Amino acid sequence: MLSSIGVPGLLLILITALVVFGPAKLPEIGKAFGSSLKEFKKATGDLMSDEQSSAKEDKKGK
Repeated sequence: MLSSIGVPGLLLILITALVVFGPAKLPEIGKAFGSSLKEFKKATGDLMSDEQSSAKEDKKGK
């Protein structure tokens, strides 16, 4: 997904974010984005492990 953006696209996004939010607000936004991404990955991993354990129980039951 990010490989299709490229370096010029990332620079454009960074410059736009600097203009919109200002340099003082960017670390807070980055921290919030990072914690949200971490929570999303954790929830996805939990969901996948629940599904795998359900599939194993279904195999054993049959």
